[in-house]
Amino acid sequence: MSTPADQIITALRAGHEELAALVRDLKEDDLLRPSGASEWQVSQVLSHLGSGAEINLATLDAARSGAPGPDGDFNRGVWARWDAMSPAEHAAGFLATNERLVEAYEALDAETRASMRIDLGFLPEPVDVATAARFRLSEFALHQWDAEVAFNPFAAVTPGAVALLLDQIGGMLAWTSRPQELAGREATVLVRLHAPERTFGLRLGEKVEIVDAPERPDGELVAPAEAWLRLATGRLGPQHTPDGVQVTGSVTLDDLRRVFVGF
Repeated sequence: MSTPADQIITALRAGHEELAALVRDLKEDDLLRPSGASEWQVSQVLSHLGSGAEINLATLDAARSGAPGPDGDFNRGVWARWDAMSPAEHAAGFLATNERLVEAYEALDAETRASMRIDLGFLPEPVDVATAARFRLSEFALHQWDAEVAFNPFAAVTPGAVALLLDQIGGMLAWTSRPQELAGREATVLVRLHAPERTFGLRLGEKVEIVDAPERPDGELVAPAEAWLRLATGRLGPQHTPDGVQVTGSVTLDDLRRVFVGF
């Protein structure tokens, strides 16, 4: 029976293979296209994923050996080196480095996947393999979409990743949202998702948070789960919104787009 760690590592492999198949065929002009991340070209998305893979691999290696994890100076050095690369080097570097990271996760045996703890450096205490890998999957799956949408306006987050990330999104809202964009307005929205199905409440006020499904909501959002994931991370612009997204009541879809700025 597969564990959460097994499922997430499988999703990391699937996402890598999908994005790598695209990246291998990209030419210089392709790498300079605007991506789904508003301030980045495709090559910069690959640079971010590649440098992140290098840092994640160093963190994983430290956990396996019992050594201290990489510190801020290490991370800054990695980012500076990747920032200095050319677009072609970003692409080649991503392909090689992310492959090594996925292979390192795949090499962990069942006992290690269950028992090892990894110090990510930004959390109060070390976390298990599933949690560490899920953080990487969250970053990877959304930036994979950023790269793919540059070539396919109908791109969607990989279904396998969506199911694994849905229940994590609540913990991200504090830094992917700007409740001040509602200028003091407050509302509770009933959210009904499908593929996979979820029903819950979204409270908009001094902060944005997921709550129990309200009996008397101020509005309702009905959407594919994939679209909700992109909305909550600032990736559901009008040109990338599927027909199945519907918002009714006192809150509009444009309100929600302003609130969720993403990363």
